Amino acid sequence: MRRLPLLSSLLIAPLLAGCFASGGGSDTSGDAESGSRLRVALAFPPAENLSPYGADATILSRLGVTEGLTALDANGAAAPALAASWRREDDRTWLFTLREATFQDGPAVTPAAVAAALTHATEAEPAPAALAGVTLTAEARGHTGVRITTEAPDPVLPLRLAGPGLAVLSPKAYGDKGGADPVGTATGPFELTERLGAAAAVLDRFDDYWGGRAQAAGIDVKFVADGTARTSALRTGQVDLAEAIPVAQAATLDRAVRRETATTRTTSLLLNAGSGPFENAALRAAARRAVDTAALADGVYEGHADPGAGIYGPAVTWAEGKRKPAVRARAERPDGTRITLATYDNRPELPETAQVLKQQLEDAGFRVTLEVREYARLESDALAGKFDAFVLARNTLVDTGDPVAVLASDYTCDGGYNIARLCDKGVDRAVAAAGRTADTAGRQDAAMAAEAAILRTDAVVPLVHQRVITGVAASVDGALLDPYERTLVGTGTRR
Repeated sequence: MRRLPLLSSLLIAPLLAGCFASGGGSDTSGDAESGSRLRVALAFPPAENLSPYGADATILSRLGVTEGLTALDANGAAAPALAASWRREDDRTWLFTLREATFQDGPAVTPAAVAAALTHATEAEPAPAALAGVTLTAEARGHTGVRITTEAPDPVLPLRLAGPGLAVLSPKAYGDKGGADPVGTATGPFELTERLGAAAAVLDRFDDYWGGRAQAAGIDVKFVADGTARTSALRTGQVDLAEAIPVAQAATLDRAVRRETATTRTTSLLLNAGSGPFENAALRAAARRAVDTAALADGVYEGHADPGAGIYGPAVTWAEGKRKPAVRARAERPDGTRITLATYDNRPELPETAQVLKQQLEDAGFRVTLEVREYARLESDALAGKFDAFVLARNTLVDTGDPVAVLASDYTCDGGYNIARLCDKGVDRAVAAAGRTADTAGRQDAAMAAEAAILRTDAVVPLVHQRVITGVAASVDGALLDPYERTLVGTGTRR
């Protein structure tokens, strides 16, 4: 069992006492009528100043700031959010009926405002991940309707609109430079009132929220990349909620405090198929053969993960019975081939995973240089193909809830999050076929056929399927823990 050294605990505690003091001069104590403020430690500092279009969109969703027309229910189906209902008018057209709601800066949520917000999202650079491969237009229809038309038939549009990157903001949010400012312009139960760079954020309760008044008066957020520091803050009572507790720190928390949730997150080794040594499929096959996934699940994750079976893991309950075998290329001896392997330290198991992979790859004949940074300082280089290999923890259903979406964004020639730099005509055809399939069971079958086509290239080597550990103080009720990792706090979360 690994334990935090006593000296480290003593050094970290006083530092965090100041770190988790109330942000922005807010009172963390609250009172019986207004409710107490929640203190939350998140693992990922904002990479794009809390832009609603990129990776930061999930932060805004988890904190109850932003909403879209739809949301995901517990079964991964589309559920009402700002849209109370919807219907499909034809293959390419849907009509969404809005509920009565108010933006945090005062105006009503109108069809014109929603249509404008969605139009801004389609024009964002880069486009939100939920729009990968999709072209849509939105227009107001009457007093409550928004008509959305897609260039090609999109049978999962209601799921797509639940993506955190398609949040609806008030007209005030959109400036002349094409960005979107979520400060005081969203619709959720908590209003972002202050951004303190990559260190912290302050949220206050939005009393006019359509879904009812939140029980917490607000949220004081600190972004703490160090997993040991997050755990220490929870253990010493300086924070009420801490996400992504490191496996190595889990035993230092009482069982009642740590919550383990099966998620749709898979940690994978992505091999740069577009340039460098791994442009050679035979070397990719050699890297895949070198990896021992069971050693990672049992060793690094100490049994809090399952060995990688595919892009989709056990939390995607329908996947295993539909998985198709992948016929892969013959491996070639590396003979000292030099590669650069990179990962990030926001998820504490990843550096250790990368270190174990480095040893496994070197045992197979590669010569490996390892690079570890914070995610915000790594993403642009990863997307630009500057690394030969990359260890990524990816929620396969986070962007839309649709199993095809992650395949389109991560593994097709035009994918906006294609760290593997894969461009394979067979893969593109398989993903496109899955995207055209409307029937749910048929779409799942097609997604698994596309998964097999992707795995056949060895551009991605699934390592483990994660169970995320969240620290929830005993005084907290109503934390929202779901396999899609889109929620954390809501109207009923309180202490």
